[in-house]
Amino acid sequence: MKKVLLGLFIILFLGLSGGLGYYFYKKSNTDPVVYKTEAPFETEIVKKTVATGSIVPRKEVQVKSQVSGIVQELYAEAGEVVKKGQLLAKIKIVPNMVSVNNAETQLQTAKLNFNEAKRELARYEQLYEQKVIPEQEYQKYKADYNLKREALQAAESNLLLVREGASRKSGQSSNLVYSTIDGMLLDVPVKVGTSIIERNNFNEGTTIATVADMRSLIFEGKIDESEVGKLKENMDLLLTIGAIENRVFDAKLEYIAPKGVLEEGSIKFPIRAKVLLDEKDFIRAGYSANADIVLDKRDKVLAIKESMLKFDKDQPYVEVETAPQVFEKRVIKTGLSDGINIEVVSGLDKKEKIKVPDANIASI
Repeated sequence: MKKVLLGLFIILFLGLSGGLGYYFYKKSNTDPVVYKTEAPFETEIVKKTVATGSIVPRKEVQVKSQVSGIVQELYAEAGEVVKKGQLLAKIKIVPNMVSVNNAETQLQTAKLNFNEAKRELARYEQLYEQKVIPEQEYQKYKADYNLKREALQAAESNLLLVREGASRKSGQSSNLVYSTIDGMLLDVPVKVGTSIIERNNFNEGTTIATVADMRSLIFEGKIDESEVGKLKENMDLLLTIGAIENRVFDAKLEYIAPKGVLEEGSIKFPIRAKVLLDEKDFIRAGYSANADIVLDKRDKVLAIKESMLKFDKDQPYVEVETAPQVFEKRVIKTGLSDGINIEVVSGLDKKEKIKVPDANIASI
């Protein structure tokens, strides 16, 4: 029994000795670790924030009719460039029978009053010529005749307006719709035969056309409250429009709202920027866009990748190579960062190499 136990012990000992020997053999033949290094570099660092919004015309108006009725003619289509005062549509007036009846009654009354004043003036004119009445009394009847004549003309114009939307005295028609500004027709939402409502104090009326100046565009967006304090007017913006690829447009910040609005659980502040366009540029209204707002910028500064930084009690440092694969801790002073690269103010030289954290390769 003792011989069996002794044999097992010897076999176990030899097995452990062989395993340890193999482990140390492999360990001695493992290639040494070689750490990657990178050198500082000169670059441009831009710190920016992003605002989302859309491109809209600075001047956009809705053209409405002054009378109710049915669209009889349309003289322009969406996409056309129009001038101020250009005829856009003609409205066929459907007269209100109550209004027509009142206007006709007023006209008949005005005619009766005028005819009576005319007869009285003719009678008193003869008396005046015969020196029977003084001139003062004659002038009174003449003034009354003139007033009744004006009232008759006003009643005739009123009836014409109610029936046809045109004034004989002014020579203008209220059933004709004209463009109020120079610009492009963005939309003509009505068709020939569409019934429309006039613009008045009680409703906005039916929109006949939407006209906008497409040469003067602005970016309207919103920015988070955490960033709004860093903004100021006349800052540069870089606009990226989703519908226009491989193109960045310049813009100038011109307005920051003094009051924020609650949106999706956070306070955001509306902003507005002027879009700077070339003569050949054409951007459609309503495009969604992102605005990169430049908060700070450094040109040709020494920088490293921000991922290479390490911290010791909030003190940034890097590991600088002093000899091949020998590194020392070096505290540095940093400046502006764009989230990828960070400016090195002091503590590093352009020719020095820095250890890349958590990156190594096995040497061959």
